[in-house]
Amino acid sequence: MSILVVGSVALDTVKTPFGRVEEALGGSATYFSTSASYFTDVQVVAVVGQDFPERHVNFLKTRRVDLKGLERVPGGRTFRWEGFYDYDLNKAHTLKTELGVFETFHPEIPQEYRDAQVVFLANIDPVLQKNILAQVKAPRLVAADTMNFWIASKRAELLETLKLVDILTINDAETRELAGEPNLVKAARKIIGMGPKTLIIKRGEYGVLMFNGGSTFSAPAYPLESVFDPTGAGDTFAGGFMGYIASIMDWKDGNLRKALVMGSVMASFAVEDFSLGGISALDYPEIEKRFREFKRLSHFEDI
Repeated sequence: MSILVVGSVALDTVKTPFGRVEEALGGSATYFSTSASYFTDVQVVAVVGQDFPERHVNFLKTRRVDLKGLERVPGGRTFRWEGFYDYDLNKAHTLKTELGVFETFHPEIPQEYRDAQVVFLANIDPVLQKNILAQVKAPRLVAADTMNFWIASKRAELLETLKLVDILTINDAETRELAGEPNLVKAARKIIGMGPKTLIIKRGEYGVLMFNGGSTFSAPAYPLESVFDPTGAGDTFAGGFMGYIASIMDWKDGNLRKALVMGSVMASFAVEDFSLGGISALDYPEIEKRFREFKRLSHFEDI
């Protein structure tokens, strides 16, 4: 089953202790769709400027990404982000954000996308997220991401959108802020009460937590010797998670747990290179191999 994703396509300039890239392909919809494309077809709704390089469009097409919903604004400038990471790679430091055409982005879902059964709302204004769902006929599974900016500035609107969401993926700081609760377990319980049936808490190098009804599951981060760039890791995780779920269209707890590990697998590849380098040319046997390594990593025998 294909996935509809609505989010950003951007050009990123990133510096870490291990190197630097300028105007590399980035954006939430880009990382998500590239990751999910290893499991299923993806439909993207996003906006870029006239200056967006055609080579990036061609790359996404090679990954089975449907770009009928990618709007190119004549004379417009593509969304750009510039930032850096110190040795604490869990924290990004923003130097410059140029929204460009993304500032006035009002997603219009193409008619051929409106029957989408699986929808991922990447990190955009919750008002836009709700408007997108109003354009989709009868999705069976809706997942969303958000951030502290929206939690603080548009809380009421976000709470309305969350009533329409099945799965929410946010980090631990956002979880605490949204719930107004320092304890993650208590915070998760509060957020589940806001609408989402499943909450996934992304914790960077400390792994991922999932609260699904009365079930709690934790997956570690894959231990890597080389981590070059964590930009887009969360969106890559979401792409792997949702891509796997869409490929089987069965979200029992056991399958959600497998999907959580698959998302972690994809994120582990992403951070091994700058931009999309870590996930641009994988083959499925590589993904399966690391999935098995994840399983061994957390396996233990009952005494």
